[in-house]
Amino acid sequence: MVEALHWQKSTYSGGAEGNACVELAASPTHVHLRESDTPATALTTSPVALAHLLKGIRAGVTVSAV
Repeated sequence: MVEALHWQKSTYSGGAEGNACVELAASPTHVHLRESDTPATALTTSPVALAHLLKGIRAGVTVSAV
């Protein structure tokens, strides 16, 4: 059985209503992210990978394309 995800709007999306929001949902082993204007497209990752990404963003790490 597939459990439905409970999507929550990010607090960084501001208080405005509409389709300009980042939403996330958590399952026991994954974190799911999507934009509210394209809800059929979601990014799924592990909590550890997301934590590493956020740590790099906060540190200002940049990645160049090869």
